[in-house]
Amino acid sequence: MDQLKPIPAPQTPLNFLQRAAIVYGDCPSVIYNSTTTYTWSQTHRRCLQLASSISSLIRRSQVVSVVAPNVPAMLELHFAVPMSGAILNNINTRLDAQTVSVLLRHSESKLVFVDFLSVNLVLQALSLFPSHIPKPPLVLVADDTQGLAEPSESSSTVGLIVDTYENMVAKGDPGFVWVRPESEWDPMVLNYTSGTTSAPKGAVHCHRALFIVSLASLIDWSVPNNCVYLWTLPMFHANGWCFPWAMAAVGGTNICLRKLDGPIIYDLIQRHRVTHMCAAPVVLNMLVNHPKPAPLPNPVSILTGGAPPPSRVLLRAESLGFVVSHGYGLTETAGVIVTCAWKPEWNKLPATEKARLKARQGVRTVGMSEVDVVDPRSGLSVKRNGLDTGEIVVRGGCVMLGYLKDPEATSKSLKQNEWFYTGDVGVMHPDGYLEIKDRSKDVIISGGENLSSVEVESVLYTNAAVNEAAVVAKPDEFWGETPCAFISLKADVTPRPTEKEIIEFCRGKLPGFMVPKTVVFKDELPKTSTGKIQKFELREIARRIGSTSTRTSRL
Repeated sequence: MDQLKPIPAPQTPLNFLQRAAIVYGDCPSVIYNSTTTYTWSQTHRRCLQLASSISSLIRRSQVVSVVAPNVPAMLELHFAVPMSGAILNNINTRLDAQTVSVLLRHSESKLVFVDFLSVNLVLQALSLFPSHIPKPPLVLVADDTQGLAEPSESSSTVGLIVDTYENMVAKGDPGFVWVRPESEWDPMVLNYTSGTTSAPKGAVHCHRALFIVSLASLIDWSVPNNCVYLWTLPMFHANGWCFPWAMAAVGGTNICLRKLDGPIIYDLIQRHRVTHMCAAPVVLNMLVNHPKPAPLPNPVSILTGGAPPPSRVLLRAESLGFVVSHGYGLTETAGVIVTCAWKPEWNKLPATEKARLKARQGVRTVGMSEVDVVDPRSGLSVKRNGLDTGEIVVRGGCVMLGYLKDPEATSKSLKQNEWFYTGDVGVMHPDGYLEIKDRSKDVIISGGENLSSVEVESVLYTNAAVNEAAVVAKPDEFWGETPCAFISLKADVTPRPTEKEIIEFCRGKLPGFMVPKTVVFKDELPKTSTGKIQKFELREIARRIGSTSTRTSRL
């Protein structure tokens, strides 16, 4: 036995594409608008051609960046870039030029694929490069309605835009032998964190991690072969939770969508009989608040993440025909690593109790080794009573290799036998199911007591007039911090509730110390492109409101 040695055959999700071309060759792989439809054999060939062209411009292990929405090119680049031997770096299209410039420089990107609507953003970002740092060349991704339009020859683009996407595909070699990883631990993608709570950091993931997350997500969500998947989750966010590769594994049809819009989403569901979609809470909210949703042609499974969906939203979504699953993951884990695995006996429970259970994050997926909640001071597991809070820690093959060029941040997050400390606060229930209570920076400490902003938000969402809600800490001379609620109201609500009425509404449902002392109404709450409410912006607004003493009775 001691003489036996493993045969080197690195696991990589890129293998899914080659298999899809054989098993699902004539099945649709991509549908976009009314003009673009590919089969899996066509997608395989296009990716090989594109990888061939990319490999002529870069060296192995160099970074290739992409700034694009959920268009077919974005899906193909998830395969073609790493198949060329490069490392894929997706950049959020809604970032400002300064941030994009920082990311391109930090990643040392050697080539940038840019959607035609984001060209000005990237050009502005490149203009901020110091003179001694070379600017990466650009490849223009034209929408299918734009045809093969050549890049303009204005002074700002000459020498920067070197080709168009479709030209790169057309001139590539369909017989290209793609560059396989030497080790499954080789880096494959570089993803920058959303920066909602801190400065962005670049999480590096290897082929092995993405292979594991892709398959674990399919198993845990019970995704069948030949499903129809609607792209409402941005692919630039943690690689769309690895579903670009996962869809190739099951021969799914990718319905690409450039822009989120309630009527368009419902139309695509009807037209293509969509079966699955991932949706941030903002999309879930958009669907349930649509004024006249059409009946669904079939049940649609939705995997949502981020903040726990309020019970009201879950109940409404399921009444429309959506089957909602709740998951938890981070940029540093490449996708969903905890899901609320549903037990058949729970189907007999009242709707409100089922909604409460579904709001929990749940248990680890099959791809994770361990998930725990620990006391940050002792490092020991908290009691499984659903009450004692601690920091959520995870360990397994889905965790990142580390942060690019940031050993200090890496050592702070990955410690004690490679446990990843998430910075999220949660509890463990007696049945072993995890529930997030807050981000560590979002916990409000008022009068020496910790209160969860998520719990206050859940109560606010039960108010029929509330469309969106977020609660942050506001400085207070007497209590230290008090809850400050930011709310957007539904458009058709009359009369509009006042600050006093919202506070009184909460007073009847929460302990006194958890009741918001300030309510700020906004037309829309600031969000990242993935639907996360940007609480750092709201905290700054709350800070500017001022530190006023609120000696409200704390019953």
